[in-house]
Amino acid sequence: MIPKITLTDAPTPQMRKAIVEPLVEFNHMRIGKPETYRPLVILLSHPESDEIVGGLYGSTSFSYLHVDLLFVPESVRGTGIGRELMMQAEAEAVRRGCHASSLDTFSFQARGFYERLGYSVFGILDDCPPGHSRFYLTKRLGAGQPPS
Repeated sequence: MIPKITLTDAPTPQMRKAIVEPLVEFNHMRIGKPETYRPLVILLSHPESDEIVGGLYGSTSFSYLHVDLLFVPESVRGTGIGRELMMQAEAEAVRRGCHASSLDTFSFQARGFYERLGYSVFGILDDCPPGHSRFYLTKRLGAGQPPS
C-alpha cells in the first residue's frame, strides 16, 4: 500500500490521535516503560472576577518538565510572580520524578529571566522569526541544584 498524502490547516482531535497513539506505542517499545505524559498548569487569575490573566502551561514526560507557555501580565512583571510560577512548576516536576526542565523563548522575550533561574541555552534558531532568534534552554532539577 502506498499511502495518500494530505495537507490540512484544520486538523481534528481524531487526526492528532491517529498520529499520537502509534508514536506513543513506538516510544514505549524503545524506552521499555510508559511515557507518563501529564499536563502541568498553574493559573494566574484576577482576585475578584477569577478571570484567567496569565500563568504557566506545560507538561511532564520522559522525566522532564517542558514549559510550553509562561505569561505574566505586564502590570505585575518584576514582582516575583513569574519566578514563583517557575519554582512551583519545577517543584511539582521533581515530585513527579523529573530530573530536568526545558523550554524555549524568543530574543524579544525572557531569555535573561530564565538564565537568572539557572537555565542555560543549548540551541538557537537564528532568524526565527525573521530578524530575531529562538533560544532553547534547559536546567537540571532536584537535589544538588543551587537555589534559583
